Amino acid sequence: MKITICGSIAFFDEILKVKQQLEALGHEVKLPPTEIKDKDNNLITVQEYYQLRKTETNPNSWVWDRKAEAIKIHFNKIKWADAVLITNYEKNNIKGYIGANTFLEMGIAFHLNKKIFLLNQIPEVDSKEEILGMKPIVLQNLEQIEP
Repeated sequence: MKITICGSIAFFDEILKVKQQLEALGHEVKLPPTEIKDKDNNLITVQEYYQLRKTETNPNSWVWDRKAEAIKIHFNKIKWADAVLITNYEKNNIKGYIGANTFLEMGIAFHLNKKIFLLNQIPEVDSKEEILGMKPIVLQNLEQIEP
């Protein structure tokens, strides 16, 4: 299958491991961006960008222009895929964390009739009913992914 991985950039190391596991199972995989252009158009790691984004207070900063670009690029990866895999690990003391950006990505996948797989349980969050309505498949292991 063609699979696009979605999840918090805080989980980027885990996302890379999952990508390798999926490819070993024969899947074609796309990731969230690994690099972002800084204000001078130099490439920085997504982890560096994540740290900058977390401290940015200016609503007109270049940081938000790059965020918009990254969202659109990842939406196109979802369009390409047969399915999305949500890497929803624990974050902020929430098991199965799905943040706002990942929730948007799930919504796009749902709208495009893509399969939605969750690596971990559905979180206890305000959007739980919407997540349930998108009918994700909660995996026990990656071998369960099938067309």
